[in-house]
Amino acid sequence: MAGKLNNRVKSADIELKDKLVAINRVTKVTKGGRTFSFSAIVVVGDENGIVGHGLGKAKEVTEAITKGIDDAKKNLIRVPILRGTVPHMQKAKFGGAEILLKPASEGTGVIAGGAMRAVLESVGVHNVLAKSQGSSNPHNVVKATMEALSNMRDAVSVAKQRGISLDKVFNG
Repeated sequence: MAGKLNNRVKSADIELKDKLVAINRVTKVTKGGRTFSFSAIVVVGDENGIVGHGLGKAKEVTEAITKGIDDAKKNLIRVPILRGTVPHMQKAKFGGAEILLKPASEGTGVIAGGAMRAVLESVGVHNVLAKSQGSSNPHNVVKATMEALSNMRDAVSVAKQRGISLDKVFNG
């Protein structure tokens, strides 16, 4: 994307909550038998506009989760939230996963499935209509959701980018 916004955030002095999206057990068959390892997809956020995702791999589940949390803290982005919902409709695609996010009125709740729900709750969105189309692979759904959220823009940033007043964004 040409108009990619630089909305990265450093994890220092931010109170982050983590959510486990998926754990995958991987089996490697060797001459000596089977070796198990685990991969964990984790989403972290402050429930106030900051969210990140990470992947951790290790021989133990807890170690994989810890590595995933550390990785997620390195990939934080800031997302504009408007009255508890997303500012505008947004589509995104990553791999085989396509997602659609739509703003919703107060009291709607988070209408989203598994992996998308974890990301949207971590970022602090309380009312949103979301649809996951295509692949339901949690890796790609999380990455597509993060892509959609990183492309969100609020009215103030649109006005600044276009060099016009805020009411001109809405009226013309």
